[in-house]
Amino acid sequence: MGNLKKKIGFRWFVLGLIFFIYMIAGADRSNIGMVVPYIKESFQMSNTDIGAMAAFFYVAYAIVQIPSGHLYGKRGVRHIFSGAVILTSIATFIMGLSNSAAHLKAARAILGFAEGPINIGSLTTINRWFPTKEKGIATGVFMASIKFAPAFVPPVCAWIIMMYGWREVFYIFAIPGTFFAILWWFLVKDNPKDSRFVNEAELEYINQADAGTPAVKDKNVPVQRNTHTTLDKLIRTRVVTPLATNMQVLRSWNVWACALGYFLLVGITYTIMTWIPTYLVHVKHFSIIKVGLVASAPWVGAVIGNLLGGMASDKLFGSRRKPTMLVTTASTVVLMYALLYAPSDPTALGLLLLTAGIFLNFGYSMFLAYPMGITTKEKCPFAASIVNTAGSLGGAFAPFIVGVILDTFSWDSVFIFLAGISLAAFFLVVSMIEPIAKETTTEEAK
Repeated sequence: MGNLKKKIGFRWFVLGLIFFIYMIAGADRSNIGMVVPYIKESFQMSNTDIGAMAAFFYVAYAIVQIPSGHLYGKRGVRHIFSGAVILTSIATFIMGLSNSAAHLKAARAILGFAEGPINIGSLTTINRWFPTKEKGIATGVFMASIKFAPAFVPPVCAWIIMMYGWREVFYIFAIPGTFFAILWWFLVKDNPKDSRFVNEAELEYINQADAGTPAVKDKNVPVQRNTHTTLDKLIRTRVVTPLATNMQVLRSWNVWACALGYFLLVGITYTIMTWIPTYLVHVKHFSIIKVGLVASAPWVGAVIGNLLGGMASDKLFGSRRKPTMLVTTASTVVLMYALLYAPSDPTALGLLLLTAGIFLNFGYSMFLAYPMGITTKEKCPFAASIVNTAGSLGGAFAPFIVGVILDTFSWDSVFIFLAGISLAAFFLVVSMIEPIAKETTTEEAK
């Protein structure tokens, strides 16, 4: 097989597994929404109990990010990743067995603990299995997978509940993850050079430098990438030595700015997920059918935005990450403010939310691709775990703040708040550099 001249393309099969595994994780995470009315009745749970159950998931999810990133860098992906996917299925199954509110909260915390390593493991695998010029597209596909769940989970859950009951939702959803974890264990190696499905041509392609980026050994060499010299000046492109130690990662403003920006954008995303249906019912007075259709619009847009953003980052901007990140943060300021004047017509409002979903997610996945360009492959999991930890905390923090705002002010204040934090994210991205990795010697790495 190694003598074949044509590359096989097994990396795309690996990406397909990542897509389905993360989509399943998203389904296991989001199925609770359809079950809430039934478990509230079964266990006499208050709204505070439901809020606490959601918080337990995100706190556990955040806590495990950095440790899992460190372990991936030390021990590889295969064992930990497969175990995390199986544990996700077990936690989902346990939720169906719960006989009290306390059991549900504990199972939800286990689910957050289990899902935490999946994101970082996926990013680590993409970083090792794809050349620089395809990492943006691969990350966009990966991030699009989690946005499919809000589209198909509600009707599937409704059918299961109607036919069987709410517990069976968790029993049935627990099955696919185990199957894909087994596939991952047998088919995906930590390094493509160890895979029997990868020939020499594909391995050489994976390991090649970005075709648009010349090898740079001196920080003082002027930056030239294709014909984007003006763009490179605007986005502060710099030749850097890849961050090679945990301390270098922790001291990097670029990593922390990326993490803080992601904290704010994930907060906007989960605010839309948590509160838009309530907004459509209480402010726009839509019927439940219209709410379902309009509320799905930003998620359809999210899938489109992630895919288009990944392609634009790699193909249009020559594997630069900041341009799409800047487009997302700047446009989201405008679109969140535009919701102050949101139309009452369902079609028009659906189109506005669709547009918001596209632009919010156009550079969304690049916040997780960014660490790949500024760290060594060994330290990318650690840097990515910092960014994703911040995102997890943002997902818990912003929806809570929005609830406080609604208790005190109005929906107009909510949209001004969301526009404001997107503007803060924009300035954070401006402060970051666009890195070109400098070739390092063994001595420099030390």
